Amino acid sequence: MSTDRQEIIEFLVDHYEHPRHRGALPDPDIHLTGGNPGCADVVEIYAKVGADGTLEDVAFEGSGCTISMAAASYVTEMVRGMTLEQVDELNTETLIDELGREVVMTRPTCATVALGTLKQGVHEFRMRRLADAAYHRASPASQAGANGNAADAADRPARPEGQTEHAG
Repeated sequence: MSTDRQEIIEFLVDHYEHPRHRGALPDPDIHLTGGNPGCADVVEIYAKVGADGTLEDVAFEGSGCTISMAAASYVTEMVRGMTLEQVDELNTETLIDELGREVVMTRPTCATVALGTLKQGVHEFRMRRLADAAYHRASPASQAGANGNAADAADRPARPEGQTEHAG
């Protein structure tokens, strides 16, 4: 076994036996569970997003093979302080290289389940934020009836989807 391969294995075993940032975060902005049914890996990702859009805290819980748990530990270290955009730009090939392609390439799904789960969590976080912003932008006047009376709007039947109200 080459020294490089041995170092990679030691790196992975260290992250597996001494995981970084393992455990649930209270009140996370991102909380998602992902998995790899082929290997029974389950990774639950937690993250807090700062006002500036950076990942202030990231943690994981889960169970699975050495590669999936070591990778989850490594991913939580790697992404702390990154912006959501930087997380979007991460790709699985880079992660596999950083984990040690020679060792983890035989189990790429195990190696990337945590990153994939985090990226999906970031996407869902953004969608929730957009939906919340749209909801809060809607003013009572825009929800009122034709005469500006919200009660009038509530009394009218809803228009079929895709139809608009026309003055006649």
